[in-house]
Amino acid sequence: MSHFAYVDGVLHAEGVSAVSLAEQFGTPLFVYSRAALTEAYQAYAHACAGHRASVHVAVKANSNLGVLNVFARLGAGFDIVSGGELARVLAAGGQAKDVVFSGVGKSAAEMREALEAGVKCFNVESIPELDRLNAVAAEVGKKARISLRVNPDVDPKTHPYISTGLKANKFGIAFDEARAAYRTAAAFAHLEVVGIDCHIGSQITEIAPYLDALEKLLDLVEQIESDGIAIHHIDVGGGLGITYSKETPPDTGLFVRTLLERIEARGQGHREVYFEPGRSVTGNAGILLTRVEFLKPGAEKNFAIVDAAMNDLARPAMYQAYHAIDPVLERHDMPTRLYDVVGPVCESGDWLGRDRSLAVLPGDLLAIRSAGAYAFAMSSNYNTRPRAAEVMVDDQNVFVVRARETVRELFAGESILPA
Repeated sequence: MSHFAYVDGVLHAEGVSAVSLAEQFGTPLFVYSRAALTEAYQAYAHACAGHRASVHVAVKANSNLGVLNVFARLGAGFDIVSGGELARVLAAGGQAKDVVFSGVGKSAAEMREALEAGVKCFNVESIPELDRLNAVAAEVGKKARISLRVNPDVDPKTHPYISTGLKANKFGIAFDEARAAYRTAAAFAHLEVVGIDCHIGSQITEIAPYLDALEKLLDLVEQIESDGIAIHHIDVGGGLGITYSKETPPDTGLFVRTLLERIEARGQGHREVYFEPGRSVTGNAGILLTRVEFLKPGAEKNFAIVDAAMNDLARPAMYQAYHAIDPVLERHDMPTRLYDVVGPVCESGDWLGRDRSLAVLPGDLLAIRSAGAYAFAMSSNYNTRPRAAEVMVDDQNVFVVRARETVRELFAGESILPA
């Protein structure tokens, strides 16, 4: 069900009017639904029940402490790609023993922090990373548990910027080189091989690419174990898509069960399986509220100029991504017009939606849908714009989970030259 719905012509987040949220907290404003986050996570958790499977939420999709805390309270593990994300997980109530550390460029300092914290596993993406991790583990007197991220060269037919499993991508170890890489890894004194990892991309709306990658992975596991190297877990990554417009991603439970059944059918059900959802547990659990500053008619285009911008939501400018945009107040007494919804940033690329049919007036509120993933997490201070506030709605209660920045905070760490 949608937790952002109209009640008497006014958009609500759970039991709270979006109008009241904007009046109390200002705009632009990210609004998250605790019920939506919980429902999306439990779809994975319930499908994993009864299997040797666990869920590790991808922090990069939405790293707000309030959001991560919701997942931590539900018993989630986490997938991180930086030392900063590890610090966020721990601050939000997550446990290091439930953290998988991914990413192509881990620094020695990040490795050290993760080893001392006691993370569950490192997903290693290159031979040089194996060398560095082994050296760091020796320095701190620990043994690093690792899996290798294998690049299966499977095309998920998604946007090229978020496709990660092809030969041309920077991620992972080439499939043809993976068996030898495992032999190399097993020879390091301060590394312990425990699993295998694969992540082919993001916003994938079909199960078939996952199955193609999984079949190659399962074949490889058999070869690796024939070399005397035990594989205890299979990390199938994340990337399941959501509905932004007309996409029809598979049901989460069906997706999870299909992969688990294929693993079990291949006689490998004794291994633990990791799922790493990000967008699919946060994307449709958030909206971005923005206010119309001006309606500007043009010779070729009409523009609705709003107070949110590409610094708040980079996906349209970066990926040409579509986000549904709806008026907070339904106006049935006036005709719609076609608008490009744009922000005040000094870039032609500062657009949030093109050719949208809207019945709006200056001062009206718009809700940009599906803004719970890769929205605030990718936001910036371009044009010296303070980043938006974030709030969590829980039924009829509202909690500020990140205060709005002030301009002075943006340059508090800067200084002018001495006289």
